[in-house]
Amino acid sequence: MKIHFVASSTDSAQAALARLSQKYGDVRLHEADVVVCLGGDGFMLEALHKVLDKSIAIYGMNYGTVGFLMNAADEGDLLQRLENAQPSVLHPLHMTATTVAGKVKSALAFNDVFLFRQTRQTSRIRIEIDGRLRLEELICDGIIVSTPAGSTAYNLSAHGPIVPLSANILPLTPISAFRPRRWRGALLPSSAVVKLTLLDTEKRATAAVADFTEIRDVAEVVVREDRSRKATILFDPDHGLSERIIAEQFVA
Repeated sequence: MKIHFVASSTDSAQAALARLSQKYGDVRLHEADVVVCLGGDGFMLEALHKVLDKSIAIYGMNYGTVGFLMNAADEGDLLQRLENAQPSVLHPLHMTATTVAGKVKSALAFNDVFLFRQTRQTSRIRIEIDGRLRLEELICDGIIVSTPAGSTAYNLSAHGPIVPLSANILPLTPISAFRPRRWRGALLPSSAVVKLTLLDTEKRATAAVADFTEIRDVAEVVVREDRSRKATILFDPDHGLSERIIAEQFVA
């Protein structure tokens, strides 16, 4: 099995890269059967974008902190672990953001797309789902559209629901909602098209983020799942992404 290694810039990941590439070899990406990613969840997200739409799976080893998308940093019989690994297919969210200046920018996200206020003043957001007005005005610090894989990340910290990988559901979760104060978000079908229109943009500047792409001063953001694109991530048996998402719901 031919492996292409990628590693974050941390000392531990770089040291592991040197050991593993010497032991197992390291080929170029286009020659590889699998990509092994050494780092944390943030670096894994970057790596997922690099293998997007390529017929190559990615296997993570945790040299970061949380490591929700990673496997244990066990450097023993890596080839056997790769042979036994189980795949999970992830589809990204596609964000189209229009800025106040009229520029249109797009980005993809495997974790989430979120809006957040740029100043001390709250954002004011109108929410439409599939062309139908659902909330005239949400006054808040921001709002998150999450994938199931990303539902345990920022979405969970904002008190959003954890969603099983097979549920075909996208959580829509407010960040510190002020009005309507009791609105806690919604669960949307994965086919939903979410349109978020920013109100009073002159006073209330708002940014949009898709994974690690940030766009400032947005006027409108449209988010949908892109089922035509995918990346495959590998997990050790009994520790797959679906199992981790279920287990996370029973953490005290």
